[in-house]
Amino acid sequence: MAGEALFIGWGQVVRGREQKALDIFNESVTYWSGLKESGQIDDLDIVLLNPHGGDLAGFALLRGDPDKLDDARNSEEFQRMIFRANLVIEGLGVVGAVSGEALGEGMALYQQQLADLT
Repeated sequence: MAGEALFIGWGQVVRGREQKALDIFNESVTYWSGLKESGQIDDLDIVLLNPHGGDLAGFALLRGDPDKLDDARNSEEFQRMIFRANLVIEGLGVVGAVSGEALGEGMALYQQQLADLT
């Protein structure tokens, strides 16, 4: 399915850890960019949200082949980056996601199951 993605969302920086959080953010961007350059992922979007009173401060969306995304997510380096980030930010989450063609296929499956259960 085209349109597979990995959503990495984060909340606020732990007070007093701002410089470390910035350092780890920059390390993460370099790491994610390396995944794209090496072909492990197809595309990368990094978004910082304006202050809005909610829990989500920003996110990265890594798009690509589901097997390659799984390999990246389960790699030691990815796990190291997640553990480091989790020490300096609140609300870190890594979630599989779909968009594009995969979104349509997922919704069709959902509609089939809905029809079977109603």
